Amino acid sequence: MKIEPKILKGFRDFLPTAARKRQFIIDKMRSVFESFGFEPLETPSLEYDEILTGKYGEEGDQLMYRFEDNGKRKVAMRYDQTVPLARVVAQYQNELPIPFKRYQIQPVWRAENTQKGRYREFIQCDIDTVGVATPLSDAEIIVVAAKILETLSFKNFTVLMNDRRVFSELIENGSVSKEEMDYAVVAIDKLKKIGEEGVINELVNKKFSKERAKDVLDLIRNREKTDTIKDISLYLENFPSLKEKTKFEPTLARGLSYYTGAIFEFEVEDTTGSVCGGGRYDNLIGMFAGKQIPAVGCSFGFDRIVEAMDALNLFPANLANSTTTVLVTIFSEELKQKSFETAAKLRKQNISAELYLGEIKEKNPLEKQLKYANQKQIPYVLIIGPEEARNNNITVKDMQSHSQEKTTIEDLINRIKKQES
Repeated sequence: MKIEPKILKGFRDFLPTAARKRQFIIDKMRSVFESFGFEPLETPSLEYDEILTGKYGEEGDQLMYRFEDNGKRKVAMRYDQTVPLARVVAQYQNELPIPFKRYQIQPVWRAENTQKGRYREFIQCDIDTVGVATPLSDAEIIVVAAKILETLSFKNFTVLMNDRRVFSELIENGSVSKEEMDYAVVAIDKLKKIGEEGVINELVNKKFSKERAKDVLDLIRNREKTDTIKDISLYLENFPSLKEKTKFEPTLARGLSYYTGAIFEFEVEDTTGSVCGGGRYDNLIGMFAGKQIPAVGCSFGFDRIVEAMDALNLFPANLANSTTTVLVTIFSEELKQKSFETAAKLRKQNISAELYLGEIKEKNPLEKQLKYANQKQIPYVLIIGPEEARNNNITVKDMQSHSQEKTTIEDLINRIKKQES
């Protein structure tokens, strides 16, 4: 019985060209993270249900993949990387340096309604600094995120900043009740997607009068910078190009319920939505550690970055090419060992060389091999026929110019190394 080849809705395969683009971004990110002293961390795909539930708000709990495993344990799939980080810090707090600066690049899972740009499995790239409350650590996270975008060749982006104190102070001074603010934060988080009228309608659906919904929205809009935002902005003045890109936005909400202080998002012009967001969450780790441990971090929208780089043509032109530099062909059964030895010589010189493994035609042994090199966009094809074997040389075909010449393996190695340097 034939099984239909298909994948689950909201999940994806990445063929080599797409996978190379993703790896290109990950390599750039990892390099920047480590240049600021952030260390790698990996956590399991599955956590105990109680670790994750109740940390993301009502919507998060609804979108989480939760089930009972074969051991009858209630478990959940990783929804983000911040809550697992909080668990790690609490569990290993006597082994970790403080401040603990980590980056994490792993998939997360959410039972989203699938649509353009929304998937049920996707990569998150996070950085966090744990154990210090100084606004300098908030500013550094913003600087690192900006450096990532600059390294990926983004030029026109904006940093929107706010402070969750903007909302909590309205509760403290009696302007808005806690229940009203809880609804308002969730609705205002969608302001750019659904507009002012959409936000008001959402609040009306939560039993607000239309007038009260407008009043709450106006109260939030008219808030001024908190001292924390002023302090962060002061640090960012050391980065003139970044200073020009920052903007205080009191309606920025970042809907996740664990944020306690400064929050921020990065928006790239000519693309949809933010590509990075984060903020301070000083109470989350304490839920596991039994004491307050301050923390701040951000998460990059990996798929949005890929899409934005595609739209703005920011990927290197040669990225679609194969990672193989030379295809070593096999002319005949008798010359197979010679080709094998030649490929090994190339690899010994750190030149990526692929030995052709497919079927060889007796009448025209090179036809399929040249087609294979074209399909994989391998730049050089190396041929060792009877004449080359007798004279201890090789024929090299340049697949871009379609020219070919006889040379030695040493000359080919020197030429490729010169091009790569």
